[in-house]
Amino acid sequence: MTTIVVVKKGDEVAIAADCQSTFGDTRLSAVHDARYNKIFQLDDSYIAIAGSAAHDLVLQSALARLKHRDLSSRPAIFETFRKLHPKLKDDFFLKTEEEEDDPYESSQMTVLIANPHGIFAIYSMREVYEYNRYWAIGSGRDFAIGAMYAGFDSASGAADLAQLGVRAGCEFDVGSALPMTLYTARLSTGTDTETETIPT
Repeated sequence: MTTIVVVKKGDEVAIAADCQSTFGDTRLSAVHDARYNKIFQLDDSYIAIAGSAAHDLVLQSALARLKHRDLSSRPAIFETFRKLHPKLKDDFFLKTEEEEDDPYESSQMTVLIANPHGIFAIYSMREVYEYNRYWAIGSGRDFAIGAMYAGFDSASGAADLAQLGVRAGCEFDVGSALPMTLYTARLSTGTDTETETIPT
């Protein structure tokens, strides 16, 4: 239960996420959570996960252990997550079962990546998408995508549009709440980045 967005506009990419976690009917807000940031940095990439809270530390640890990782393109991300899948099973005890007729084993997570090479999503069967403008995952994704669609032309940049998406998710989705965290990077010109926590 979350709202996480990635945006590409002009020469900037942005990734933003709400800061609420939920455990059944109980919610854990940023006021009570010492580690409320759902986005982590690896090399020049910013990464966030929707799904079980257990995925966060598992993915950070698994990616850090991977000797040859590349998140710079759709094929490179696919190969990285393909190599990661057996490690998730063997070292972290991932349960891969979903539907009986699924064509492949599931990695059980949905991931967004923003970096100087673009904005990407990885889904449970390691399918990788690259986006031209924006995308969202989590329980507030529909609200976020609608808001970003409506605001794309008027937004001053990727960060502005990402904030709009997360705010819409937090306004209407019971599983999402402010504050949000926001990271930006320049496309293909280096790794100049900015981090910001946006208050309620």
